[in-house]
Amino acid sequence: MFQGFSQETVDFMWGIRFNNEKSWFEAHKADYQACFLSPMKELGAQVRDALLERFPKSQLNLKVSRIYRDARRLFGRGPYKDHLWLSLFRFGNESGGDHPVLWFELAPEGWSYGMGFWCAKPVLMEKHRVRIDRDPKPLLKLQSKLSRQDEFTLDGPEYKRPKLCAEPKLSGWYNKKSLSVGHEEELTEFIYGPGLADRLVEGFAFLMPYYDYFSTLWTDPDPREST
Repeated sequence: MFQGFSQETVDFMWGIRFNNEKSWFEAHKADYQACFLSPMKELGAQVRDALLERFPKSQLNLKVSRIYRDARRLFGRGPYKDHLWLSLFRFGNESGGDHPVLWFELAPEGWSYGMGFWCAKPVLMEKHRVRIDRDPKPLLKLQSKLSRQDEFTLDGPEYKRPKLCAEPKLSGWYNKKSLSVGHEEELTEFIYGPGLADRLVEGFAFLMPYYDYFSTLWTDPDPREST
């Protein structure tokens, strides 16, 4: 049962940021496993189980990120991440691409959670725009629901040259290169208690219709084949 993260969790994140080398990590590996990795797994399992009770057909899988960076993509950074995240996903590819994920991420400065793509492929976002052009009503309904709350916001990089959307209310969705619907907060003592799990469950429950909408996007016809 998730009881919260701790000050030791935060201390480790800052410690690995400023001491990102093998000798420091090996000396503090037990702290990482006890104060960071273990509660993250407990949090993920508890949230997933609660969502499966509410949405028995969701078939959500859970994955917690590794702290080790890909040695091929260090780009001058140290070999370890100073943050961890958990992903809930329905398909085998939890890393983004054609499939969105529900995520929670904890970093030294703050935490975030939401629904979206890590890095959507251009053809996927073209499918997204074609779907809006074909039938904007489902996303209009989701946009209306999003506008009536203050927990989550639409985010993501946009095209420098805006694309013309026939439905003005959806132009923010239409012009994204990739997108997410998420929430960010600075670190407070809130993360030290079990209430974080309840917050994520309620937030992810709100986001499930968005996840359902975007998780089927990859099955839409390839727009390049109709030109």
